[in-house]
Amino acid sequence: MPRRGQVEKRVLPPDPKYGSRLVQRLINKVMRDGKKSVAERCVYGAFDLIERQARRPALDVFEQAVRNATPVLEVKPRRVGGATYQVPVEIRGDRRLSLALRWLIASARARSGKSFAEKLAAELVDAAQGQGATIKKRDDTHRMAEANRAFSHYRW
Repeated sequence: MPRRGQVEKRVLPPDPKYGSRLVQRLINKVMRDGKKSVAERCVYGAFDLIERQARRPALDVFEQAVRNATPVLEVKPRRVGGATYQVPVEIRGDRRLSLALRWLIASARARSGKSFAEKLAAELVDAAQGQGATIKKRDDTHRMAEANRAFSHYRW
């Protein structure tokens, strides 16, 4: 990060199959060690499974899952006079999306199952229905922010 000025945000090209920038971000987050073709195979495989299970377009299920998993508040530590307070702050739009995708992928990886595509599909379907580990993580984050609302005057 530069000391002065803003870093200009690069615009991601949409993914080849669905033409969605959101799906491309998911693929990039799933990718490990620069193996994009492997990540694409996993994500598209998960989307095929979703279409078979949910009998709805996979893109709709995915967008609903991301909407349900997106947090609004988080806590940030703020040091005031020797004490550290957990101060609730609103999250910027780009970070919201990033957290939602990160939580979905982490929850999918933590699941027990055969392939990553199956685990990701199951997690996305659960999140779209408002349940699962990702939704629990979002609720815990919101609960923490709500519990520390008394320290919101320390916001900067």
